[in-house]
Amino acid sequence: MAAATAPGPRAVAGEGGGSAASALSMERIQSLTDLADLEAAYSRLCEEEKVVQEELDALLEQQSTIENKMVALHRMGPNLQLIEGDAQQLAGMITFTCNLAENVSSKVRQLDLAKNRLYQAIQRADDILDLKFCMDGVQTALRNEDYEQAAAHIHRYLSLDKSVIELSRQGKEGGIIDANLKLLQEAEQRLKTIVTEKFDAAMKQGDLPQVERFFKIFPLLGLHEEGLSKFSEYLCKQVANKAEENLQLVMGTDMSDRRAAVIFADTLTLLFEGIARIVETHQPIVETYYGPGRLYTLIKHLQVECDRQVEKVVDKFIKERDYHRQFQQVQNSMMRSSSAEKIEPRELDPILTEVTLMNARSELYLRFIKRRIISDFEVGDSMASEEVKQEHQKYLDKLLNNCLLSRTMQELIGYYITMEEYFMRETVNKAVAMDSYEKGQLTSSMVDDVFYIVKKCIGRALSSSSIDCLCAMINHSTTELESDFREVLYNKLKQGFPATTFQDFQRGVTSAVNIMHSSLQQGKFDTKGIESTDEAKQSFLVTLNNVEVCSENIMTLKKTLESDCSKLLSQGFGGEQGQAKIDSCLSDMAAVSNKFRDLLQEGLNELNSTAIKPQVKPWINLFLSVSHNIEEEEFSDYEANDPWVQQFIVNLEQQMTEFKAGLSPVIYDTLTGLMTSLIAIELEKVLLKSTFSRLGGLQFDKELRSLIAYLTTVTTWTIRDKFARLSQMATILNLERVTEILDYWGPNSGPLTWRLTPAEVRQVLALRIDFRSEDIKRLRL
Repeated sequence: MAAATAPGPRAVAGEGGGSAASALSMERIQSLTDLADLEAAYSRLCEEEKVVQEELDALLEQQSTIENKMVALHRMGPNLQLIEGDAQQLAGMITFTCNLAENVSSKVRQLDLAKNRLYQAIQRADDILDLKFCMDGVQTALRNEDYEQAAAHIHRYLSLDKSVIELSRQGKEGGIIDANLKLLQEAEQRLKTIVTEKFDAAMKQGDLPQVERFFKIFPLLGLHEEGLSKFSEYLCKQVANKAEENLQLVMGTDMSDRRAAVIFADTLTLLFEGIARIVETHQPIVETYYGPGRLYTLIKHLQVECDRQVEKVVDKFIKERDYHRQFQQVQNSMMRSSSAEKIEPRELDPILTEVTLMNARSELYLRFIKRRIISDFEVGDSMASEEVKQEHQKYLDKLLNNCLLSRTMQELIGYYITMEEYFMRETVNKAVAMDSYEKGQLTSSMVDDVFYIVKKCIGRALSSSSIDCLCAMINHSTTELESDFREVLYNKLKQGFPATTFQDFQRGVTSAVNIMHSSLQQGKFDTKGIESTDEAKQSFLVTLNNVEVCSENIMTLKKTLESDCSKLLSQGFGGEQGQAKIDSCLSDMAAVSNKFRDLLQEGLNELNSTAIKPQVKPWINLFLSVSHNIEEEEFSDYEANDPWVQQFIVNLEQQMTEFKAGLSPVIYDTLTGLMTSLIAIELEKVLLKSTFSRLGGLQFDKELRSLIAYLTTVTTWTIRDKFARLSQMATILNLERVTEILDYWGPNSGPLTWRLTPAEVRQVLALRIDFRSEDIKRLRL
């Protein structure tokens, strides 16, 4: 029965329920005839009914909540009606206020319009009155020759609003205003003529107060450029007259005068100081009466006159100092190696100093001009656009870089660099040729002489205040030290460290006896060979010291230049790329210092291989002649009369004494380090050729400790690291039994780092005659 009635409601729902209804229609159910299909449809309808029931239960659970909300909405009804009334009332008030505000604002606009028209009327009246006042005032001032007052009236007239005047001319009083304007225009032209004539007359008479008086009037008449041009013309005449006077004094200067060597540099200095004084004096006048940004015009005119006067001075300098001829001679000397026509470097010294001084004064002057123009532009460009600022910067760069002064000095410095290079190269060659060594000195004279010359040339270039000039001379100095001077030292070291007859005597008595016998047969003992050999040895050691001092001097010079260049750059010289140029040059200098250090290392290796190794190796080989397969009696005898190590230490002490006296502490310490490494290597070789008893191993340990103790006192280098392998060999040779090595090896080594491989450990154990080879082979290392 349930099966027959249950689908009924679901089917109805399916007909009208849309998407939520059952997917089985009544027609579909009625068409089913198979029992299995009917059971499947029934199951599906039951599941759908269950889902619908759950949804209904959920909605019924929310019934109380929905009813509460509906009650709350019913209660809000009266309040909403009140709010609606208040809102309508508020809207009415806002509308009323808006209309009232619109009425008030229209009245205000009418008042504002009336006010503006009133102001315009007042302005028009004022301008008409000013026009009348200016017309009357300028007539009176001209009659009284009060040109400043007349110019003030004209300035006031020129400042009036032209549009207002035009409107006034169209009014009832147009005729009167036209008459006034005509009178003012005539007065303006007349005043311009008078001011120009008066200024020209004052300029001819050299009357500075009158010149300045009328110079101040030009801007009131709108003649800014004309006023600056005329005033600049006057100032340029003053500069030209003073420069001509100074140049005449130069030509009459006695050559014995204290400043005669730099008289042309002094003349340029006076010229630059005079122009700078003019700028400082008249800058306030220009800024006050002509406004900011006008100083550039004045300086531009002054620079033209400055260029003319500089050209005259430099031409005289070139002629009197014979500058071009000397440059040509230097150039020819540098291209030809013959010394027949070479110019003496000392002759160039004063002229080179004067050129750098002239350039330094020029750089200082140009920096002053640049600073003044920039400060003047900055005031006027405070509210200007970026394009205007860039245009002003272009004007400034063009003035400074393209002026004849800059071009002339660049030409002089170009010649100077070539002549300074020649001066440095020739004097360095002389210093090398005149090299001498005084007994008791570690270095020869040429090192101090060469670096004095290099410092002098670089210092002179630095004094020019030109970064390009300085960089050029640093590069030339670097090339001179790296190529020419280093080559001299290299050739000296290339000759090697000779062995003397006395060294041969120490190496073998037989060879020394043969030499003496040969000398006696000739009737005399030839000491010349010994003396020349001693000189060669001393020369080699001195050259090593020279190389080491050169490397240090280059780094010292680099640090000094870094400090000096920083000061120069901080003063505004060099431009944006100055620091990068200096850094590049100084890095090359550091590279040259390293090349000298490499050369020093080559020389020390040569000394070690030719003077130390040939003697140390035979002394170490004597170790083989001392038996270390000893018993208690021999061990006691060795303890009383050391068979090898003490004599070896004495020999080392005697050999190194000569080097200690002839080498600098740094080089001696490095040489001792090389000798120490040599001893460690050679001693290890002879050790592996010996055999040891238990006491023999103990004897070697004592000998090694004595040797290490001595070498530690003669060098600051780390000794124990170099003798680490030998020390570990001594430890192995002191073992009581073979297996005792395991107490020190592998995980039992503790902080000890073994420098010996397992194969080398077995090799050293095999040196003990009391250790069986079977036991050694059985070790697991």
